[in-house]
Amino acid sequence: MRTSLKALTATATAALLVSGLAACSSGEPTASSTPTAAAATCQNVKSGATSDSVKVAGDFGKTPTVTFGSPLKATDLERTVVVKGTGAVVKAGSNVDIALAAYNGTTGKELSAQGFDGSATAMLKVDDKAFVPGLVRAVECLPLGSRVVLTGPAGSAVGQQNLAQLNLTDKDSIVFVADLVDLPQTRANGKAVTPPAGFPKVTLDAKTGEPDITIPKADPPKETKIAVLKQGDGETVQSGDTVTVQYKGVLWRNGQMFDSSWSRGTPAAFQTTQVVKGFQQALEGQKVGSQVIAIVPPADGYGDKGSGDIKATDTMVFVIDILKTTR
Repeated sequence: MRTSLKALTATATAALLVSGLAACSSGEPTASSTPTAAAATCQNVKSGATSDSVKVAGDFGKTPTVTFGSPLKATDLERTVVVKGTGAVVKAGSNVDIALAAYNGTTGKELSAQGFDGSATAMLKVDDKAFVPGLVRAVECLPLGSRVVLTGPAGSAVGQQNLAQLNLTDKDSIVFVADLVDLPQTRANGKAVTPPAGFPKVTLDAKTGEPDITIPKADPPKETKIAVLKQGDGETVQSGDTVTVQYKGVLWRNGQMFDSSWSRGTPAAFQTTQVVKGFQQALEGQKVGSQVIAIVPPADGYGDKGSGDIKATDTMVFVIDILKTTR
């Protein structure tokens, strides 16, 4: 479904930075790699002649004008703080919303840009086992409101395994310009609501908020059913919005989990129109801060083809925390 900051993980894609959620061809969120522990401390990469040579003009949050001499030679990762913010410090293991521009330092070509001028930011987990080290090194241990430049050899910045998929070589250098925008919420914070009878029972982990979903001993409904478990009071999700969510999906027939953003350790972002119909219906019209449960029969899911462990006859159940919406 997306090319993204995921492009900077072990599942890199050619487009560097369009946020969203990796998914099957028919548009349903699907699990990827298992989570890994975040580093306990920040490395605080120092500035150097190479990173200092990159000139960045423009206001924080606005599309920057970035100039540097190419080919840019880089022998190690360097970080220059262009603007130091005054907000909360981005700690190791936390999630942070960023605006990011990326460049091939050898050719001077812009690879991608996202999150500037009010467009949807990208969420990064400050964990170089989950995201490529160059981005983690760029944002860690800095306060919100900061704008930073990171330069380095492409292999060190994005990982040797990702070079070909990003149209880079190990002889290239890379330039990141990142604005640290916000520390996003990671669970729904709305007021608890009792769902109608017949819905699965949902119990939340006290620490993480991850739902445990218990399927009732009954046949699933024939039509999509949606209920609010927590009523948020934020902005209303509209069709085509880019939403940031936590979600978990299980099968009605056996309660087996087939996908979970909680298991991956970071929320997911995608457009409402890029998921199956039942998932889309569960999002649109809801308010940020809400938790929603959706029972999705095959007609509003994968239809008669199924997908992976999801059979053509399977009804899916999703619990979704709606954290953010952008249009």
